[in-house]
Amino acid sequence: MSNYPAAYQVTKGSVLNVDKAFYDAIARRQNDRKLIESFTVPIRSGQAWTVPAGHVFRIVTLEGPQVADFNMWNLHNPRERMWASRTRQLQAAHISTYDRIWSTLPYLRPMVTITDDSLAGYGVDGDGGRVHDLLGTRCDPYVNKLLTGEDFHFHCHSNLVRAIAPYGLTEFDVHDVLNVFQCTGLNQDDKYFMKACPAKQGDYLEFFAEIDLLCAMSTCPGGDLSVPMWGPDARDPIDVCRPLGVEIYALDDTLLKGWSSPSVAPYKGLHGMRPPHADWQD
Repeated sequence: MSNYPAAYQVTKGSVLNVDKAFYDAIARRQNDRKLIESFTVPIRSGQAWTVPAGHVFRIVTLEGPQVADFNMWNLHNPRERMWASRTRQLQAAHISTYDRIWSTLPYLRPMVTITDDSLAGYGVDGDGGRVHDLLGTRCDPYVNKLLTGEDFHFHCHSNLVRAIAPYGLTEFDVHDVLNVFQCTGLNQDDKYFMKACPAKQGDYLEFFAEIDLLCAMSTCPGGDLSVPMWGPDARDPIDVCRPLGVEIYALDDTLLKGWSSPSVAPYKGLHGMRPPHADWQD
């Protein structure tokens, strides 16, 4: 494994640094939160939900290993949505506690910060696999048709399309995902691989909402990914599909002292163009 330095590093300010004590307190002080909503997402389906800024939500394995494909938008402006590729660069290709998911241009701000992760100790396995990946993206019926010649309507992309329709969003709003609980990496040929999900019943990934959010999640039709979905050994993996839970918590005001939602990126968006009838300003 190379020790070559990361390309994206802070040269001024502390935008990539987090107040670990603040987020540790949120994770640790369980008595200072109140469960306000919880629900189950059945197998091979999707669901969307909202989370107010300053609240916490968890994705939980209710019965055993199961992969989730997760999308996220600014509740009030769906053009601002999670940006998987920039998050890979600013945080990591596999994210965990203290990592943030960043939004798209021209907004570029943290949408959530991960406060707790029951799989944080998984690390890197013998095959180079890690969990909670931003390397790959959702399975979709278009790729499935190309690979198999068959139509199947319950891929993660389709599940997410159905989940967000009640909120006025469409297929064009679905975007690259965070693969929650999914174990992935790159093989010796620099190709993406997926392994069986290592999560056990009761594992969770917890997020702090930095802004008002619309979230959506698909319970992947590949289940725990222990069965190949494509190739010569492929079969229907429905027997390894399990539901997932979502929990949303309100936090005591004492936990939020000094916190405020992050502002959008301060760049003015001129891109070197001079606005008409305006004096030039850098």
